[in-house]
Amino acid sequence: MVELLGWFSALLIGISLGLIGGGGSILTLPVLVYLLGFDMLSATSYSLFVVGSSSLVGGSLALKKKQADLRIALAFGAPSIVSVFLTRYWLLPLLPDSVLGIAKGAWLLGLFALLMVLASRSMIRGSTVDLAQNTGPFNLKKGLLVAGQGLAVGLITGLLGAGGGFIIIPVLVQVTGLPMKKAIGTTLIIIAANSLIGFGGDLANFSPNWSFLLPFSGVSIVGIFIGIGLSQRIPGAKLKRAFGWFVLIMGLGMLVKQGLELF
Repeated sequence: MVELLGWFSALLIGISLGLIGGGGSILTLPVLVYLLGFDMLSATSYSLFVVGSSSLVGGSLALKKKQADLRIALAFGAPSIVSVFLTRYWLLPLLPDSVLGIAKGAWLLGLFALLMVLASRSMIRGSTVDLAQNTGPFNLKKGLLVAGQGLAVGLITGLLGAGGGFIIIPVLVQVTGLPMKKAIGTTLIIIAANSLIGFGGDLANFSPNWSFLLPFSGVSIVGIFIGIGLSQRIPGAKLKRAFGWFVLIMGLGMLVKQGLELF
């Protein structure tokens, strides 16, 4: 039953990406660790591939419908790609196996849970939907702001296997003035590039179980088609807020669980 729930969650991962352009990794990592029994470091790698391949399909569809901006995706994605690759290939292996007696996998999982709690606040408040859009031209100043955010998201993606959609979308809406639908499409392209290149950096250090990874990713890709279809019928603001409460509850639960295991 637990394993079936894990595979059903793969469908929800894709649906989340298709509906709101984020949340895929927030679901993927806990599913892989708590339902399917992977260790934290393997789960971050698998999360990168699952979320990256699903986002690649969703981003390609958005591009085909002219609901994505390649110029902005490049401005954000280029520094982010460099950051995520260096983090996965160089920084992550250098991190100590334990900090204050806490194993690397445990403190990374705790950090991820804290990120979930912080990310849920913007989802619940719905700030990215309600803010007035900046309609000015995409100039050098905006490009530098976007690039700086790209470096930060690349670090988060590299460390935690999180695509960072919940961070990228607010930046694209607030800084570049993209409409929400176009911001989601552009975000999927950025997530796909970050995640798949980060996964590529991992291949030097481990061999994935492709017999699990490919079918699991396939189910998630089916989910993204469902999510894109549902996005035409469900108001994005209400959905994002409901998902934010779900993420908050999951994040708090993970923090409590990690705390109990430590003590």
